[in-house]
Amino acid sequence: MRTLLRPTLAAAVVALAASLVAAPVATGAPPAAAAVDDAPGTTVTWTVQPATADGPDGRLSLRHVIDPGASVTDHVTVSNLGDGPATFAVYAGDGIVSDAGYFDLPPAGPPQDGGAWVALDPPAGAETLDDGRLRLTLEAGAAVTVPLTITVPADATPGDHPAGVVAELVAGDTVRLAARTGVRLHLRVAGEVTAALVPEQVTARWEPSWNPFAPGTVHVRYVVRNAGDVRLGARAATTLAGPAGLAAAAHTAELREVLPGQSATVEATLPVWPLGRASGHVDVRPWVVGEDVVDAAMRTASADVAVWTVPWSQLGLLLVLAAGVVLTRWLRRRSARGVQERIDAALAAAGVPREPSDATGARAPVR
Repeated sequence: MRTLLRPTLAAAVVALAASLVAAPVATGAPPAAAAVDDAPGTTVTWTVQPATADGPDGRLSLRHVIDPGASVTDHVTVSNLGDGPATFAVYAGDGIVSDAGYFDLPPAGPPQDGGAWVALDPPAGAETLDDGRLRLTLEAGAAVTVPLTITVPADATPGDHPAGVVAELVAGDTVRLAARTGVRLHLRVAGEVTAALVPEQVTARWEPSWNPFAPGTVHVRYVVRNAGDVRLGARAATTLAGPAGLAAAAHTAELREVLPGQSATVEATLPVWPLGRASGHVDVRPWVVGEDVVDAAMRTASADVAVWTVPWSQLGLLLVLAAGVVLTRWLRRRSARGVQERIDAALAAAGVPREPSDATGARAPVR
């Protein structure tokens, strides 16, 4: 039987991305809620919010700085805002940033980093599954607060270890359509950190314009890798110019955040005049994201880029112009020969002797 994804499922997926993203500036907006049509006339809507033992406390995310070997407790509240009872799987996972730039959890596999350090305490009525997830069934309008403990291994490396806690809608014994929403966990292990973003895998491709009086396009693609251990945002700038710095062009891009050990791909397009070769560099300048505190030097990193910009359309125009000149001269000579032949024919018909010519066809001078 085919399963049709209703528009509200798309809303749930969007809600997941929105609820897991930590905005650079706190807006005070209410938490995003996921919503899915579960049965005709029934909509399941739910939220996950940071909380104390007494319930939601208005925070946008969970944020902790913990020493290696130490632990801390916190809470999240799962609320069923729908029309009927619903079952959710609640679990923690490692954090990633998607290709679209939004914070998310990997779709499969057990957590290996910060998410693995989060243990959920089952509240009354919850079931603990074999994989560590909690299974909660909530009546319409009900909410439950889930205690959690974050325990950092003694050998954990200093820096950011992003994670999140999500509630995923369940139907029967299986996860239904992977519709989920959650809370982000900003988890930092205390200690000396390094902040470094590095541009790598730089490639450039030249695309000439068909119009010889317009510049072509250089497509530059590169990867910005976080070689440090704290999350960072960045301003990435690509500059190119012809020989002696002629016809310079630039492109800038902003990366909201790049997590430690992860990377982001940037694609830049620059209008460049075909002067034979264009060269320049990619510069990545890091900055601190949101409320983070980074006690480390942040330096701009650069990588060279160069590409041959062959002026194909301009060469084609020159070829056409040269061909036009040659053709014009040939036509003029041909026309002149035709005129001369008619003159000679008329003189011959009148009995006038034809003057001798030299090898080039010119009339020989009469001595």
